[in-house]
Amino acid sequence: MNETTPALALTGLTRRFGSLTAVDDLDLTVPRGQILALLGPNGAGKSTTTEMMLGLTTPDAGTVEVLGTSPVLAAQQGLVGAMLQNGALLEDVPVRAMLHLVAGVCAHPLPLGEVIERADIAPLLRRSTSKLSGGEAQRVRFALALLPDPEVILLDEPTVAMDVETRRRFWERMRHVAAGGRTIVFATHYLEEADQQAGRVVVMDEGRIVADGTGTEIKERIGGRAITLAVDDTGRADGLARLPGVTAVDLLEDGRLRLATSDSDATLRALFAEGGPGASGLVHDVGVSTPSLEDAFLELTGH
Repeated sequence: MNETTPALALTGLTRRFGSLTAVDDLDLTVPRGQILALLGPNGAGKSTTTEMMLGLTTPDAGTVEVLGTSPVLAAQQGLVGAMLQNGALLEDVPVRAMLHLVAGVCAHPLPLGEVIERADIAPLLRRSTSKLSGGEAQRVRFALALLPDPEVILLDEPTVAMDVETRRRFWERMRHVAAGGRTIVFATHYLEEADQQAGRVVVMDEGRIVADGTGTEIKERIGGRAITLAVDDTGRADGLARLPGVTAVDLLEDGRLRLATSDSDATLRALFAEGGPGASGLVHDVGVSTPSLEDAFLELTGH
């Protein structure tokens, strides 16, 4: 295999389900050794794209190549491993027995002890697959993705159902796996995770790529600043969207509001000017920051 052959090459990739176009004429090339995050709202086409890269779904148009060959041949040769969010595990068998069974059909399996250590599943080996929690099942799926000793690893929402500490340990191990030169593509809803772990971020919406670059490049693309603030009476804060420079107003999980603005100085002057929304003392805990990847995501997808 030519060392310059990309890990993944998607050309004109299209997949339709009836009248719905899930993936729309998508072009994407992923060089070997890259860690790439796929971002997008529900229905953006991330999972369908991942399934086509694995050969689980056949495109209606376009082509997919994994290390210069078809997804099916790549899987048969152990070149690609996958961790799917809802990937089924064998029911009612010990985790160790399932790992041995799967290793037996791999072309060149990674030593089982190495897989167990990297996936952090030693305490789970005697557990029945039917008795695993959501986060534990994800760690076992990660072990299955590592078993073929693949050059390309595709992960669909890998840390869903994991608590914060388990997610941290997962990415520590993933960075160790990636250090060996493997290519990793992961779809995630955790924007901070994508920003911290991926060298490249691709944002999808309605089956198309709407942004492609490093997290920093994508954040710089939208420019401006973000103003966060608390409002004692949200019903009296309707005027925030009409302040100079404000392009979007979003409600955060903690109840505060975030204003995306192209001119934070003008926005703040108007906010606290006489008669402005902040002049009556309803607004407090005001902060100004550069855009986050979440800000960019909302701006680019409108979700």
